[in-house]
Amino acid sequence: MNAVVIAVLLMVGLSLARVNIVIALVISALVGGVVGGLPLVETVSVFTQGLGGGAAIALNYAMLGAFAVTISRSGITDVLAEKVIKQLTKKDATAEELKSSTLWVKCILFSVILLAAIFSQNLVPVHIAFIPILIPPLLHMMMQLQLDRRAIACLLTFGLTATYMLLPVGFGKIFLNTLLFNNLVENGAEISVDQLPFVMAIPVFGMFLGLLVALFISYRKPRTYSLSDLLAVEPEKNEIQVKHLWVALLAIVSALVVQLYSDSVIIGSLSGLLVFIAGGVLKVEETQDVFAKGVYMMGVFGFIMISAAGFAEVMKATQAIDSLVYTTTELVGDNKLLAATLMLLTGLLVTMGIGSSFSTIPIIASIYVPLALGFGFSPLATAALVGTAAALGDAGSPASDSTLGPTSGLNVDGQHDHIWDTVVPTFIHYNIPLIVFGVIAALVL
Repeated sequence: MNAVVIAVLLMVGLSLARVNIVIALVISALVGGVVGGLPLVETVSVFTQGLGGGAAIALNYAMLGAFAVTISRSGITDVLAEKVIKQLTKKDATAEELKSSTLWVKCILFSVILLAAIFSQNLVPVHIAFIPILIPPLLHMMMQLQLDRRAIACLLTFGLTATYMLLPVGFGKIFLNTLLFNNLVENGAEISVDQLPFVMAIPVFGMFLGLLVALFISYRKPRTYSLSDLLAVEPEKNEIQVKHLWVALLAIVSALVVQLYSDSVIIGSLSGLLVFIAGGVLKVEETQDVFAKGVYMMGVFGFIMISAAGFAEVMKATQAIDSLVYTTTELVGDNKLLAATLMLLTGLLVTMGIGSSFSTIPIIASIYVPLALGFGFSPLATAALVGTAAALGDAGSPASDSTLGPTSGLNVDGQHDHIWDTVVPTFIHYNIPLIVFGVIAALVL
């Protein structure tokens, strides 16, 4: 069997068996390298060389964690949460009033989270940096509402992924106008850049249907979580000072501006921490404790991204990706439906291992574009196949930051499993519709 297929299936199987994802990635990379024809020593060497690609991301996560801990200490996120909780627990409210207010709060909460995820990709391109800051303080409110965190995970992943697939602004501009368009044209597809949002609208519509199913069917029922576990990780409730709230707002704005200017989450988070120190919210001698808590909260996700970089490097070194794609062509013949389906399933295997649509496009476009055109697909259909195949990894890979990000915010109290509560729900509700509607797009365009 193909090395990529074996490595990805092994990684998914180990993850579903609740083996730590870092361990699963390391084992799968070693097995995939050996199966792909690399000696074990060379496989280890390639994997080690690839780790450097994720080092910056790991430090990003650690700095974001420290910044999130400090924001929680300021009390700014407690103000809204406490007001909402009081509204939901008013003693003089009737049952009908409580039901109505609960519905409105859920709608507002879902809207705020979705808009934050969308804006993080386009309007204010901070990607997942907002999640460890926004989500943990809202967990108490979600517990009062008995919301299923799996629904929130699906909501976040939709906003993080579907947005850049459709809107050519911010990260969407990089994905559509730079990566997808350039790689399509360079490999022989005649298409204009303004056609890409129209092309990707079909698979994105499939994701939207999956989101509706997740919110209103799959995870609609109330779900309870342990209050004691949540309280154990919540910062101590100090008296909220108005000065600290203003300092927190200034720190958030400073972190955002500096990040956009420097194009560095690390420098942006550091500037926010410096504002907190200057404003008296955080003492210099407390920075060690804050950073340690930030690493504790977010460090595991940094190690996952580091391991995923090594895994991807091994898969590239085996050259098994090219072999996998060309092997599928032998099964197709002249059947376009089968060709589109197998191309997307193959793309799913490739991107599940790499975990990033942005990193995947240059790899698969060089193979998929001439292959799709050879099968008789139009340039628009070819664009739909390449774009959808790339996005499959972000929507449902254990090593994707579009799934790691939601888990980082929802699992601060240890009650939200990364694989079963984020990856499996997003895979079911997004990857399956992406494949179905990606095939439809390839056949109708």
